Amino acid sequence: MEYKLKIPDEINIQGLFGNYDANIRSVEKYTGTEMNLRDGELTIKGRDPELAARIIARLIEALAIEPELDSQRLNYLIEVEAGGKTYDEKSTSKDIVCYTHTGRPLKPKTQAQKEYVDNIRKTDMVFGIGPAGTGKTYLACAMAINAYKNKEVERIILTRPAVEAGERLGFLPGDMQEKVDPYLRPLYDALYDVLGLDAASKLREKGAIEVVPLAYMRGRTLDNAFIILDEAQNTTREQMKMFLTRMGFNSKVVVTGDITQIDLPSGTASGLKEAERILKGVEGIKFNYFSELDVVRHELVKRIIKAYEAFDNKNKVRAGSSKGHKVSGR
Repeated sequence: MEYKLKIPDEINIQGLFGNYDANIRSVEKYTGTEMNLRDGELTIKGRDPELAARIIARLIEALAIEPELDSQRLNYLIEVEAGGKTYDEKSTSKDIVCYTHTGRPLKPKTQAQKEYVDNIRKTDMVFGIGPAGTGKTYLACAMAINAYKNKEVERIILTRPAVEAGERLGFLPGDMQEKVDPYLRPLYDALYDVLGLDAASKLREKGAIEVVPLAYMRGRTLDNAFIILDEAQNTTREQMKMFLTRMGFNSKVVVTGDITQIDLPSGTASGLKEAERILKGVEGIKFNYFSELDVVRHELVKRIIKAYEAFDNKNKVRAGSSKGHKVSGR
């Protein structure tokens, strides 16, 4: 099979093909094709030239908005087109959540991230559920910082359950902050990346930013605050209910978690999974779901997630077939 595609004159061929034709080679490998450019026309031959042509057309659309394609964005656009998924490149690429302390614009990188950011803007309580590396916590922290800078809230509260310590922190050495800091480090990392170490430290000193373990949330009512619960899959039913009912006036709550990485003791139900069942459809609450397609870390992270999903699905099928097989007896 063969397909021909005219490349617009205004498109930078180097930007489209990539260094040493790396972009085109990635598309060729994914679609089982070979491509040849001559006189502004791309000839595509092989297993699926139509898919390859659609992917190239999508890359051209992306380059018309931003002049460079990094490997993560390239792979995302390939998989989006191959999966027949919708993606509003223009809307996503122009949506700047905030600027980091170095002046770098923070934007959603996938359609799911864009919908997540939009829901946080419009809704008072949002759940972000999906695997590691999909930007759930990072984007929530960026949105919280933006809300504080715009004087929409008076403080930011970040919390997560310290499951590894069983939330019984008294036996650990040091004061309260020294006890819990190791468990809250991922939240600090997001703050420091966006605000910078000095600015983040100053806001913490004045009480504008609190980073606390979930156990210390009990009994509080949180008004005029942007509250983020991270690693929510490791909450119990009681902890999740306690947390959600801390919400006060003019506050926003974002709950993030990965239900495939529950570290609770065997037999303890995840508060996140139960909240998902109970609160779906409740007005004023939105659920956003991420997949390996939204992973914005190293490409290997995406492959690892896919491998674990395939393994888990295979075990579910085996478990189901073993339950269905009954041994007759007297």
